[in-house]
Amino acid sequence: MLDAHTRSGGTATAAPPAAATELLLPVPVAPVPALATANAAPAATAPAAAVARWARVLLSPWSRFSLLVALLAAAGASVLLFEPQRLLADGWPPQLAGASAAVVFAVAYGLCTVAFVPRPLLNLAAGALFGSQLGLGAALAGTVLGAGFAFGLGRVLGQDALRPLLRGRLLTAADGQLSRHGMRSMLAARLFPGLPFWGVNYCAAISRMGWVPFLLATALGSIPNTAAYVVAGAQASAPTSPAFLIALAGIALPMVAAAVLTWRKRHHLRGRKTR
Repeated sequence: MLDAHTRSGGTATAAPPAAATELLLPVPVAPVPALATANAAPAATAPAAAVARWARVLLSPWSRFSLLVALLAAAGASVLLFEPQRLLADGWPPQLAGASAAVVFAVAYGLCTVAFVPRPLLNLAAGALFGSQLGLGAALAGTVLGAGFAFGLGRVLGQDALRPLLRGRLLTAADGQLSRHGMRSMLAARLFPGLPFWGVNYCAAISRMGWVPFLLATALGSIPNTAAYVVAGAQASAPTSPAFLIALAGIALPMVAAAVLTWRKRHHLRGRKTR
């Protein structure tokens, strides 16, 4: 131990003092209970599971259909309480005029048709407020907007809930006709004056008809009837004028033709049943 020389003749170096870290004692770490680690994950995922469950309930087909019914009921109640058709016909804001007024009227027209305001009244108001040409443009734009609003609401909120209920022969045939021949069927429905505007919109939304055929057929098929009412509204101050009389004929003749066609169709069906 005291010999400073090695066998090879070199001098031995003294060993360095022990590192200070060697004097530190290890601190024991308490083990995490297994029960705590097992309960941590469920406690963290419980709110997420509850949110996902409520989201599934709220986005279910019948929940969305209930929302559609509530919206339509609120729209119908608002029409009965506030009567917006009176605002369109009599109380139009005087500061609005020209093309800007026609645009506002078209948007209001579309919202009113979704709320079940009769289109003939709105068409008459368009003619009385803006004349024949601008009134016709505003009324057709409002018709397409209202149809698009109703179609979108029915497609998003009602289609998934109501399509499984299409089991009857007549309902299945109507759905197949609208789904396979959307453009032709919708054009005929718009030209036929006896079919309610809102009913056709929601029937088309439940079917598999596309957006483009629906809107295009609505725009084209609504021109004759809309033009007749708009011209009648524009010429209401001159009931003996040729334009007013022609407009009345354009309103009355399709109604008479539709009534005759319906009567003949029913008579034909009754004859087939008795055979």
